[in-house]
Amino acid sequence: MPLCRHVQAEGGTWENIPTAPHQRCSQRRAILLRRQPVCIVCVTNRVAHNMTLHWHGIRQLRSGWADGPAYVTQCPIQTGQSYVYNFTVAGQRGTLWWHAHISWLRATVYGAIVILPKLGVPYPFVAPHKEVPLLFGEWWRADTEAVVSQALRTGGAPNISDAFTINGLPGPLYNCSAKDTFKLKVKPGKTYMLRLINAALNDELFFSVANHTLTIVEVDAVYVKPFTVKTLIISPGQTTNVLLTAKPFYPKANFYMSAAPYSVIRPGTFDSTTVAGILEYHNPRSASESSFDKDLPLFRPTMPRFNDTGLVTNFTSKLRSLATPQYPAAVPQSVDKRFFFTVGLGTRPCPVNATCQGPTNTTQFAAAINNISLVLPSTALLQSHFTGVSRGVYGSNFPTTPLSQFNYTGVSPNNTNVATGTKLLVLPFNATVELVMQDTSILGIESHPLHLHGFNFFVVGQGFGNYDPVNDPTRFNLVDPVERNTVGVPAGGWVAIRFLADNPGVWFMHCHLEVHTTWGLRMAWLVQDGSLPNQKLLPPPSDLPKC
Repeated sequence: MPLCRHVQAEGGTWENIPTAPHQRCSQRRAILLRRQPVCIVCVTNRVAHNMTLHWHGIRQLRSGWADGPAYVTQCPIQTGQSYVYNFTVAGQRGTLWWHAHISWLRATVYGAIVILPKLGVPYPFVAPHKEVPLLFGEWWRADTEAVVSQALRTGGAPNISDAFTINGLPGPLYNCSAKDTFKLKVKPGKTYMLRLINAALNDELFFSVANHTLTIVEVDAVYVKPFTVKTLIISPGQTTNVLLTAKPFYPKANFYMSAAPYSVIRPGTFDSTTVAGILEYHNPRSASESSFDKDLPLFRPTMPRFNDTGLVTNFTSKLRSLATPQYPAAVPQSVDKRFFFTVGLGTRPCPVNATCQGPTNTTQFAAAINNISLVLPSTALLQSHFTGVSRGVYGSNFPTTPLSQFNYTGVSPNNTNVATGTKLLVLPFNATVELVMQDTSILGIESHPLHLHGFNFFVVGQGFGNYDPVNDPTRFNLVDPVERNTVGVPAGGWVAIRFLADNPGVWFMHCHLEVHTTWGLRMAWLVQDGSLPNQKLLPPPSDLPKC
């Protein structure tokens, strides 16, 4: 019988609910999809917090009501209430993921989405012997909702996590957690595809496997020209598929699979710990498949320094789309709309008669795009747009360039305060867009993984220092740039992307470091309807949650 999967927020369990044949949505612990299904996910909220879910990287063509960011495309699902996410997975295959998209609840509410190729269509690389999802997460002793609540109350930086995890397990490098270690058993000579997902709240991560190399074959559910590395970088929100080929013989050893943070901001604190899983080999002389020989040597990889920007740059510069007839790189060759955004940290004044724990005792931390720190409304932006009732909810005048120019990566301006507001940037349907995002040195340079909902985009250029609008575009890659949904704005640098605005609705764009989103490093695009029926936003479902 065709099934609809029903998510309960309390325990991550899944229930089967009969539904119409065209409403089949197949998954296990990871949502597993093949071809182009209409996917129905029935969510019942049985926790004490309001809840939404986001299907990260799913294009959501004309179905923004199912995208999930709270107060952007929907009001939250309140405790005891349900909502049916209804969307079609069209023309995509690879590794994506889903997660809560309200406050900091995605710290524990997340999982993998694996979209298989169409039946009979092979991978454009050697088929692996086995495919294994590896999800990197963070773990706190404290309730993350209490952590973010305290930070907002004091205006200071939030407490950091106590550990990282691989598939929910912290591993042997933390006290008392050796028994909670993810182990991957491999056979000599076989090739394995690791589907890496960075679900951490606030940390970009290096990943390496001791005495093994990793061949990159896909990022953000798009195939890339394969290349081999010892260590890769993966930012929150990003996915990366790698091929790991086991040694041709039984090595009589075990090997750590390690992830450790990348961070350049100073002053500032971050979780500087390392999480490890263990790669072990099947011993052809052993009758047991499950036994783990702890007496074997255990090798560790040499991890980069926490601030190794050179490794990050070298890795990202190698990413290229396949750009073949079967997998073309449809990068826009001409541009209708050009935008320049500054992204970075700043301050807001402390409330009257209060003392804050921000950069000074009279300021609190903030973040902004083009000096606008987005304030989410008390109703959903998409519903306000669809009903034509935007007055008092949002303005359509988000600045297309910084309101004031300065040396973005040099000495900070005297006034570091950001403005607040709820403003959207309007795009006509099918406009080709070029967006340059520039990091600023206000309160220190930092890498920002920016995620665009509802679209993939092409990363046509990046560099360090201030973007040069005359000379830098001459070096843009318009042949085989990597296609992504989440890209890191380099610390002290810039990145240029291009995309086609072919998806009507309101689409969130934000830093995937959750602390920065909380502080306001977020904005939204309003893509207008096209003239044809299949170019218009579909009406909202009848069970759309109310605020």
